[in-house]
Amino acid sequence: MLHINIICVGKIKESFFREAILEYSKRLSRFCALNITELTDEKIPENASLTQEVAIKEKEGLNIINHLKKDSYIIALDLKGKELDSIQFSKKIEDISLLNSNITFIIGGSLGLSSRVLDNCNELVCFSKMTFPHQLIRIFLLEQLYRGFKISHNETYHK
Repeated sequence: MLHINIICVGKIKESFFREAILEYSKRLSRFCALNITELTDEKIPENASLTQEVAIKEKEGLNIINHLKKDSYIIALDLKGKELDSIQFSKKIEDISLLNSNITFIIGGSLGLSSRVLDNCNELVCFSKMTFPHQLIRIFLLEQLYRGFKISHNETYHK
């Protein structure tokens, strides 16, 4: 069975976001084993300097790297990544799963991902050039994974 790991910086506080995550996790359970690891985000001082921001990204990045599995195909969600439509995303997951039974997605903190984390990734994917709260990106990822599995299994899913 395919194992999907999602490593994300920051906790989900809002109950409506948690409910959406639970719903998609339940839907995904028939297609894959899903594991979501929430890592603590570092506090960002108001008017943080660039040096402070880099240090925060590095600290969060080391925590992410410590949670990566060596045998996993690693995809970071990053603005510099490749944009895919849902069919391309579905095909990508399908193709990766033929070679590797572990796929890890990384969602960074509000400052993004350190270069060290990005260097550990097999590829980068961008869901949008727009900025969204990290809670929504987690839900977007789960929804697109679910949509992707429905596509690859030739099952209908609303457009």
